[in-house]
This record gives sequence, structure tokens and C-alpha cells, in this order.
Amino acid sequence: MLFSDRADAGQRLAEALRPLAASDPVVLGLPRGGVPVAFRVAQALGAPLDVIVVRKLGVPRHPELGFGAIGEGGVRVISEDILRRSGASPEDLAAVEHTEGAELLRRARTFRGDRPRIRFEGRCVIVVDDGIATGATALAACEVARAQGAARVVLAVPVAPPDAAERVRGRVDELVCLSTPLRFAAVGEWYRDFGQTPDEEVVALLARAADRPSAPTPVDVAVEAGGVVLPGELTSAGSARALVVFAHGSGSSRHSPRNRSVAAALHRAGLGTLLFDLLTPAEAADRSAVFDIATLAERLIGATGWLRRRESLPVGVFGASTGAAAALRAAAALGAGRDTGIGAVVSRGGRPDLAGARLGDVRSPTLLVVGGRDPRVLELNRQARRELRCESRLEVVAGATHLFEEPGALDEVAGLAREWFREHLTGPGSGSAAI
Repeated sequence: MLFSDRADAGQRLAEALRPLAASDPVVLGLPRGGVPVAFRVAQALGAPLDVIVVRKLGVPRHPELGFGAIGEGGVRVISEDILRRSGASPEDLAAVEHTEGAELLRRARTFRGDRPRIRFEGRCVIVVDDGIATGATALAACEVARAQGAARVVLAVPVAPPDAAERVRGRVDELVCLSTPLRFAAVGEWYRDFGQTPDEEVVALLARAADRPSAPTPVDVAVEAGGVVLPGELTSAGSARALVVFAHGSGSSRHSPRNRSVAAALHRAGLGTLLFDLLTPAEAADRSAVFDIATLAERLIGATGWLRRRESLPVGVFGASTGAAAALRAAAALGAGRDTGIGAVVSRGGRPDLAGARLGDVRSPTLLVVGGRDPRVLELNRQARRELRCESRLEVVAGATHLFEEPGALDEVAGLAREWFREHLTGPGSGSAAI
């Protein structure tokens, strides 16, 4: 595979990485040549872009042998084994680290200026370079990113030799590499234009990325619903055209990482969201309350009314597990009207059967998403769909289990939900019941 230039490589790499968009990633480019590639990836995924500045620490008098790497924030990744075998004195090693630390700070200031480093603790990080030969620098960057708090590290490169790709694959959570040619001499031979990337270009690209609209800021709210006040998190609609309320499943809360991942994908699609606790702490500890679908639906109806008093926009509901049953009962009670009803429902691994006889009263367009390796719930959803009298669709995510924990499974759920809500909440003719 031959790339025209780094921008072309970034566009093609972005297509392979698109399923990761729903995981709300941060894209980090290795300076200098990796940044033009990373810029295109970040643009396509709607993700923030930064550089990851690392310096390898070479053994004194044998600098080609690295004993570790350092990154910003005082992060050190050290190989104690190599350190012991080097025979270098502590003073010599400290001198190397001091010199490389000064260079690291200089380069970070050059590229980023006065902007603070993007924090990514607990998030998915995509480390991007324009290619790897041995993979040493890219691996050092990935190890530094993990030490800085990344929950998941994905290394993405357009090209690499097969042996280096295999070596790197086992050291990161995921490797995305478009081409692994057998006859590999250098990264540059796989580009028509592989001119040097000057510091000025890196600075300009980072400034352009920093100028893009920032992600919407969630606000902690107290949701009045069904006679109780429940904690929630509202990501205001702003210029959005619709809002989606999340109804979590049994044993979960507004902090559900799966629901929050889907919510992040909806934000990038221009939708506002409300995540809130359906139960008080005492109720959440009571197994009977967790499965009291009537009460959960009443709370959801109350939350929808509370939301409409703040925002005059179409409202959809995303329900998981028992929350999906509550969503369907609420939809049956409120109807599908634009001003007072629920415009669309999406169920993730839901239990629509628990909505009981009210299924036939649902008029809101309903999407049922189930994992292919969740046979019991899949059959329950098939039966429930036969009872629905509204526009509906059943989507099976191949290879996914009940919690959609497999790589890419939750991203597929987020994509399906995004398109369903776009079509039925903000698309032409949205807001009318489909019977």
C-alpha cells in the first residue's frame, strides 16, 4: 500500500479507527511526522489532538541501548533489568535523565506553547505515528501514555514491517496497522511524498485542532421524578436538536461506563443527554425495587417531564436491561408526540418482556440491539418485537455477549443508536407516531 503523503495516510487510518469514535478517545501524535497523520485521525473521529513527547534514555557510552523513557508530568518508564546490566553509575544515569528531561520540556513548549497538556486519565488513547521501523519509539510513547493514566492504549500506524508489528502487538491493547509489507527497508519508501515535517507545521496543526469547538460540558442536576429527587448529569442541548434520556439497568447507575460511552457518541452527533439514577441509594440495595418496572417507568416519565420544562426539544430514551422495559412502559404512557411524548427508544441488551402487556401500546419507533452471544435475551427480544405495534427493528451485534464487552461491540451499539435517534428525533418527518 502506497500513501500519497501523511495527510492521505491519516485519512485512510481514520477509516480503520472509526469504530473507536464512540469510546471518546484522545489522539496523540508522535512529533514530528506523526502529527500530520494524527491531525486527520482526530478530525475524522471528532477527538481532541495533542502531541505525546517522550525521550528515550540511553545507557551512557551505549546510547543505542535504552534503559527507559520519560514523558511529561514526571513520568518515568524504566527497565530495571537493563539498568542493572548496564554497569553505569547512578551519577551517569542521572545525568542522562537530566539532559533528556530538559530536551523534553523544550520540545513540549515548542509544540504546544502555553496550552496545557490534554489530560486523558481513564480514557482511550490512540497513539499515532507515520509508520514504525523497529517500534521502539512508538512503544515508549505507549508505555508513557499508560503511565500517565490511559485506560486503554491503541497504537495506530499506516505501515510497519511484519516482525515489528508482531512485537508491538503484544505490548499494546490494540494495534491498527494498514500495511505490513514483507519487503520493508524504511517507512519513507511507502510514501510518494515523505518530506520532513518542520516544527512550524506541528505547531500550526495543534493550534488548528485546539480551535475546534470543545466537547459539551456536563452539569450536575437534581432531577424531580415520581415524588423523589434523584442525582443526574445533564449535557445541555446547546445548539443540539434533540435530547436523549438514559435509563440504566439493574445494579447500575448514572455512572455506567457503557451508557457514558454511548452518550459521548451522541454528543459528537449533536444530541444532548441526561444520565440520572432511577433509584435512591436505599432502593438500589433492594432487589425488589431494582425489578419494579412500574416504579422505574414512573421515575422515567417524571424525569422526561422535568427535562421538557428546561428544554423544548424532542426527547428519546436509551434503555439498558431493566431500564429498557421502563423506557417502553414510559413510551406507552406518554405516546410518541413531539411535544409531550417519547420520539424514539433504543434498547441495549434490554428486557422488553418485562414491560408486559404495555408493549402493544408503544407507538415510539423502537430499536432493539442484542448481542449475538446472548441467546436468552435475544429470544426475549424477538418475542417482544412480535408484540410491538410501532415501527421497530432488531439489530444483532455479532460476537457480542450481554454487556457488549468485546472489542468494537459497544462502538457498534453507539453507532446504531446515533443513527436511530438522528432519523427519528431530528430527521425529516420526525416527531410523528409510526403505527
